[in-house]
Amino acid sequence: MTDPRIKKLAKIVVEYSLFVKKGERVIISADIPSQDLVKEVYKLVLKKGAYPSIHLGIPGLTYFYYKNASKEQLTHFPKIYWYEVKNTQKFLGIGSPLNTRELSNIDPKKIAIRNKVTNKITDYIVNAKPKIYRCTMDFPTNALAQDAEMSLEEYENFFFNACLLDWKKLSKKWKRIRDYLNKSTEFRIVSKDTDLTMKIYPKSFVLDDGHENMPGGEVFGAPQKYSVNGYIRFTYPAIRSGVEVTNIYCEFKNGKCIKATADKNENFLNKMLDTDKGSRYIGEIGLGMNPKINKFTKNLLFDEKIGGTIHLAFGMAYKECGQPNKSALHWDIVKDLRKDGKIIVDGKVVMKNGKWLI
Repeated sequence: MTDPRIKKLAKIVVEYSLFVKKGERVIISADIPSQDLVKEVYKLVLKKGAYPSIHLGIPGLTYFYYKNASKEQLTHFPKIYWYEVKNTQKFLGIGSPLNTRELSNIDPKKIAIRNKVTNKITDYIVNAKPKIYRCTMDFPTNALAQDAEMSLEEYENFFFNACLLDWKKLSKKWKRIRDYLNKSTEFRIVSKDTDLTMKIYPKSFVLDDGHENMPGGEVFGAPQKYSVNGYIRFTYPAIRSGVEVTNIYCEFKNGKCIKATADKNENFLNKMLDTDKGSRYIGEIGLGMNPKINKFTKNLLFDEKIGGTIHLAFGMAYKECGQPNKSALHWDIVKDLRKDGKIIVDGKVVMKNGKWLI
């Protein structure tokens, strides 16, 4: 019997997040472990009179690809998939990994090469609204529960509590902070080993209230590309392609990250930051808002929404934020401000120790 929470979540995703309409083409890109959710989404999309197309990933194939793909295969552009994406109106991506560290020993250069090749497609899915709208989400697995140091049952409860919210009510609350930031010019983060200042790209802040990500719970914008100056020590590990980078410290001058160190996998960090000309610049300033997410789980989709945190993304700035920086990289790294942090906007403290003062 299907968990009733899965049915509720599928309804939110189809009717609220993606607002699927009759006649639209909908790609559902997922991993096999999320099949119960895929089935419910598929049924609802079909009942809407839309046309679902399912892409299912098989565990282990990504590792096999990067381990064995030739240079020609790594640099081959997937024209058929690109054609399908360009002719699709809604895109749902569901991750449900059985091994979150699968690519830990893969040469990061291979991953960077492939990211560059497929960036055209990724950028379109993320930034081509209103031609295509996307929602990104996960589905509970033992691997995700293990990373979060929870049992599967505990993780499922955590997951559904963060997703099954009154998104319309929360959206009204968060819009006030978004609007305040869009009237501001200078943004500063102050905490232990951190004093970072940047200019806000004009009216760049937007709200993720459960449409683009599920769960939602984030106000995010972009800095002016060359305005970032100072230093920051991130609180939590950054994980990309299964590689965990810990205790990251970065220094910036005129927008560019001129120094990046880490206790673990520093080499991987710097290779990712050298992906292209835009990857050492900050493309996103994000503020966590979800009231049901208060624990770090090593899952960025949730961790960037922890209330009282901030995250910065190296690389691509979103088109809806004005896209002042372009890159094949978009890598969010989270800093917790709940114990000793401040956000100062135009000289005024607007958040202290994780609590908003506006």
